[in-house]
Amino acid sequence: MLNFRLSGNCHQVNQCGAYFCITMKLILTWLSLLMIIISCNNQDHSKESIKPGSENTFAREKILRDSILKFPELPLLKEELIQLYRDSAEYDKAIATTNEALQKDSLNPRLWDIKATLYFENEDTLNAITSFEKALKLNPSPRYLILLGSLYAQIKNVRALLIADALIKTKQPETEKEALFIKGLYHTYTGDKKTAIDFFDKCLNMDNRHMFAYREKGIALYDMGKYEDAVTVLDKAVTLQNNFDEGYYWLGRCLEKLNKPNDAIEEYKTALLYAPDYVEAKDALARLGVK
Repeated sequence: MLNFRLSGNCHQVNQCGAYFCITMKLILTWLSLLMIIISCNNQDHSKESIKPGSENTFAREKILRDSILKFPELPLLKEELIQLYRDSAEYDKAIATTNEALQKDSLNPRLWDIKATLYFENEDTLNAITSFEKALKLNPSPRYLILLGSLYAQIKNVRALLIADALIKTKQPETEKEALFIKGLYHTYTGDKKTAIDFFDKCLNMDNRHMFAYREKGIALYDMGKYEDAVTVLDKAVTLQNNFDEGYYWLGRCLEKLNKPNDAIEEYKTALLYAPDYVEAKDALARLGVK
């Protein structure tokens, strides 16, 4: 749900002299070579090498920092550096680099979006909300409303329901289903599981492949002690999307409650097959005596 990736912008070269054109050609040629180097690094090294302090990370960081010094007017270079820090879970560096970019371009909603995403992934919900609020002021798009609504719901802020109502009034299926999900999420976090499930069902009636709605409905049923019902919901989710790691994890949680530890172990292992860094799944296996 929360995600950003590097994307380039198309620039038109106007008639402002041969020198400008030659300079741009040199920059673009050099940049193309840089992207090839980065791409090769991505292909030649496993995810394990993108860790804080790894030799590959240091090499890519140096290339990108040198590139930014040479061409400070190219924002995608700084975004690539932010992505490098994000991939290696160095969120302090990623946020600091984003702040540097914002000092020069504080009216760029994309940068506020990136900053909010980093805060969210670093489990700082309040700062994520603040950053998304700034992005929304600069660009009042439904996407930011949806993201803010979900975050407000998680902190039990009634603004979540106000945003959901506003999204429903758009009469657009894509925004309406997310509004229903936000309402369900709000009621989940405020403890009204039954009402939450009703909204998740309405969301799924509009989109039967909404994995987050399946997950949250399954968790709500789990919290209510309805483990068999939760298994039914989560089984449907992983059938529709067989790489849904969170679905397998919560299946494992339910099967543990149903006193089926061996089946639970298989579900946790499947979750890790699709998400090797899934900490909760690793902890669950350790709890069940599986190394």
